[in-house]
Amino acid sequence: MHSYLQRTQQAIDDAVRGMTPEQLAWHADGKWSAAAILEHLALTYRGTAKGMERCLQAGRPSATTAGFRVRVASFVVTGLRYMPSGRQSPAVVAPQGMAPETVLETLRLHLAAADDALSRCEARFGAGVKIANHPFLGPLTARQWRTFHWVHARHHMKQIVRLRRQMGAAS
Repeated sequence: MHSYLQRTQQAIDDAVRGMTPEQLAWHADGKWSAAAILEHLALTYRGTAKGMERCLQAGRPSATTAGFRVRVASFVVTGLRYMPSGRQSPAVVAPQGMAPETVLETLRLHLAAADDALSRCEARFGAGVKIANHPFLGPLTARQWRTFHWVHARHHMKQIVRLRRQMGAAS
């Protein structure tokens, strides 16, 4: 697995280590549980894998050109490695209630599939080629996709750490 995606998996494992299914399911009113956050991440990895597979099947990248605002957003996340807060998740990657007992294994499978598809795209199309568009960040290279997933996971792992503190305070 690529180092950024290894870091992603490690950050997730560290954040949820020792959590029971009940703890994974706990959430504050109006907020996602740790299981919902993990499901959201799993869905983003699945989406990346599917998008890369479509490019591989088509034999070409699907990336388009991006306007100034999208390029700035891409730079902030993949260049500065900062994930701004407050953006609503696209419906396609919004959690639907995956079982806390299975969400972590599903996440691992989808992350491995994304890693594999990104690696094959990079080998086929070239390391510096923008492969496919992210919904908010526009066209990204394989490296930028990996960086996005690492930055995105770090952002959400901070939320899980906060959830764990809240659970302790609620006990």
